[in-house]
Amino acid sequence: PKKRRSGVACLFVTVVLVGAVGGGGYFAYDFWQTRFGPAPDYSGEGTGRIEVEVPPGSGNAEIGSILADKGVVKSSGAFVEAVEDSGKFVQPGTYSLRKEMSGAAAVKLMLDPTSSNALIVTEGMRDAAVYAAIDKKTGVKAGTTADIAKKEAKNLGLPSWADDNSKIKDPLEGFLFPSRYSVGKGAKPADVLRKMVAEANRNYAQLDLESKAKDLGLEGPFQLITVASLVQAEGVTHDDFRKMAEVVYNRLKPTNPETWGRLEFDSTYNYIKNQSKLDIPISEIKGYDNPYNTYFYKGLPPGPIGNPGHDALRAAMNPTSDRWYYFVAVSGKSYFSKTYAEHQKWVDKFNRQRTNNG
Repeated sequence: PKKRRSGVACLFVTVVLVGAVGGGGYFAYDFWQTRFGPAPDYSGEGTGRIEVEVPPGSGNAEIGSILADKGVVKSSGAFVEAVEDSGKFVQPGTYSLRKEMSGAAAVKLMLDPTSSNALIVTEGMRDAAVYAAIDKKTGVKAGTTADIAKKEAKNLGLPSWADDNSKIKDPLEGFLFPSRYSVGKGAKPADVLRKMVAEANRNYAQLDLESKAKDLGLEGPFQLITVASLVQAEGVTHDDFRKMAEVVYNRLKPTNPETWGRLEFDSTYNYIKNQSKLDIPISEIKGYDNPYNTYFYKGLPPGPIGNPGHDALRAAMNPTSDRWYYFVAVSGKSYFSKTYAEHQKWVDKFNRQRTNNG
């Protein structure tokens, strides 16, 4: 006789089949969601306040991971999608953000140059300009930050190799690293300066400044930062920087037959005067006795003349070796020469252009 199936057995088979189909559907959905679906994301502008640091060289995915770890966005993918939709680039620096923001909200805040918290130190920016920007951002009286920098320089985290001789105009020059900083309401100027010095220390620590300075015939890292500041001030484009660095090193040689150890850079005179003039009479410069005047004194100025960026620093560490001694900028482009006679041809062209444009 045929065996009769029990109702319990049929029910068990049905449950197993449904479970299998359900489980398979879940894994299929999870597979699709992971690879093709929208990235997990929060909604809204978020709450609270948290500072996040974006290191130089970070890609979108890396930045997204940093934000996700801090609880700012729900996933790196949400941030990456929002950045790609914006078509813009998130710069390194410190950002004041909120917890549980949507990817789009986080990107919008990070890209907003007018954000109330954003203070940007640009490559080559002098300390005097940085101090003024901090005064304005923190709402203190003009000159407050400069006064703090002068009185508290030794307590702001400068590296042990930072020079402090009496000839230096500003001990923090070269140590307020170019980056984007978040300066919120109620921030203290001294804390902002510490943050900038810490950023300089972090970046300088990644490079073997001491041994490289020795290889280049410099006394130490401080002189290397000084060279980088000159390269930053005199170079028109980043492509100029390595050649400009070679000009510095060649002119520093006391036996060179072109300048006999004098740099003769207008930028050092401009630094003394806190100006950025292009046309300065040589008679005016040569008659001004100041240790930063490289027409008056041989060798490097006592310290940096601005805050150099990554490219200028790398150029100072790795100059060209083509015997460059002279340079002049014509129509936004630098022309380098090996002899004074060759250089004079470019100067004549520069003067003709100025006359025609005048």
